[in-house]
Amino acid sequence: MRDPFLDPQSAGTVIVGMSGGVDSAVAALMLRDAGFALQGLFMSNWDDDDAYCSAAGDFQDARRVCEIIGIPLHRTSFADEYRRRVFDRFLCEYTAGRTPNPDVLCNREIKFGACLDYMHRLGASWIATCHYARVVHADAGSRLLKAVDDAKDQSYFLHGVEPAALAKTLFPIGGLAKREVRRRAHAAGLPVYDKPDSTGICFIGERPFAEFLARYVRDSPGPIESDSGEALGVHRGLAFYTRGQRSGLGLGGRAGALPAPWYVAAKDAARNALIVVQSQDHPLLLSDAFTVGEMRWLNRRPATQNFDWAVKTRYRQRDLACRVRQDAGDAATVELEEPARAVTPGQYAVFYDGEECLGGGVITHRFARSRRPLVGANDV
Repeated sequence: MRDPFLDPQSAGTVIVGMSGGVDSAVAALMLRDAGFALQGLFMSNWDDDDAYCSAAGDFQDARRVCEIIGIPLHRTSFADEYRRRVFDRFLCEYTAGRTPNPDVLCNREIKFGACLDYMHRLGASWIATCHYARVVHADAGSRLLKAVDDAKDQSYFLHGVEPAALAKTLFPIGGLAKREVRRRAHAAGLPVYDKPDSTGICFIGERPFAEFLARYVRDSPGPIESDSGEALGVHRGLAFYTRGQRSGLGLGGRAGALPAPWYVAAKDAARNALIVVQSQDHPLLLSDAFTVGEMRWLNRRPATQNFDWAVKTRYRQRDLACRVRQDAGDAATVELEEPARAVTPGQYAVFYDGEECLGGGVITHRFARSRRPLVGANDV
């Protein structure tokens, strides 16, 4: 827990994000026990009051934990900032047929953006969160590392955090396994020790996604086609599907089709066509090169144009060996050592050097090694 670069007695006030769950409870417990001057902050950043919103109960859990630990708890809402800086882009990307990852934007814009500004207004010097990741502070800059518990590692979602924000951040539980987090919570008498983990979209929570998206994105029906161009059915709108998706296509039991599941392989935006195949390892689902835009570096921008690293093109994916070529501006071209499945425009490619997360960007196009688009220039 102790960072040799950080002395708890001279660090000033630390604000710890309290979500009402076991991870944030133990993060606060560890900081208190390490001797930090500590205050809690609960954020409720989605203002729809419906059956899927758990903010009221989560706040009560956070309040009870802070009472037991003996720290004050602040409460605020960044709902306006979340809608403007995260959710609006989320909807624009889906409307364009791409598949965004709002958790990355949520971390950069809200948890380590608006929240960091609010922390300074409270007079604090550091922010702490319950992310499963590690950060090492040094005079040369702060480095983001994977969590010790590889199954819980969340560095993928943190790659876009501004370096200045990372330099004021602590991740207390990044060196623990999840089972140890729950054990510590139980030993300390924290009532959330067995509370289930939260899932779903950042701050919005777990809910039927297609139903939720339909509240904001209109249906735009178009053809479902095989890779050979055969008409198979009608989709409700490209926004409601993602590459590699198997369920919800409505093609099961189609007469004349092979008795095998269908997978979304591509989206042809110009024709509003959804391309599907019947093998999860079909060539249209595999790519070994892609381009990235909006590149952000956490600590060190590569000094050379070409370099060999590892990349993840989605969360919970194993590291993929790759060669990266920096292009003009904030763009890059990535060649994979082995083909990857369901590389998806709109998702993030995040780069690693061993256990260090270096940064990443938004996937823009996917290619075969020949630089030929797998479906066409309109593939999103």
